[in-house]
Amino acid sequence: MAKVLSINISENKGTIKKPIEQGEFVIRHGLKDDAHAGDWHRQVSLLGIESFRKMEVDGLNLPVGSFAENLTTEGIELFTLPIGTMLKIGETIHEVTQIGKKCHTGCEISQLVGKCVMPKEGIFTKVIIGGVIKKDDEIIIQK
Repeated sequence: MAKVLSINISENKGTIKKPIEQGEFVIRHGLKDDAHAGDWHRQVSLLGIESFRKMEVDGLNLPVGSFAENLTTEGIELFTLPIGTMLKIGETIHEVTQIGKKCHTGCEISQLVGKCVMPKEGIFTKVIIGGVIKKDDEIIIQK
């Protein structure tokens, strides 16, 4: 079963996000009060804990939110999902809009460790149906 390990938020772009118990996800906006939210195609960012583990091979032990992801997931290879895939997460529905991204020059994680998995393995979604997402909510791929 794929699930949400953590919901993460930050006040500023390019910084490590902090975990919260639950988040309100708003249509055409993303995670309420998050620096990356807005009416664009990258409203919500997701990264699997499996990607974190790839960094741990290099001796790094990074907390969730380290890659500025809104949702840290487990049990789903996010970067293999086609653009347009619909995901039911908690009360919400998300549409995958982008796989990977160009990394911010000098972002906090790159400064700390010299590399980042988000550009290749992170994904982005827009909120189609808003609602609350909580830790341990199931992620269901909808056809």
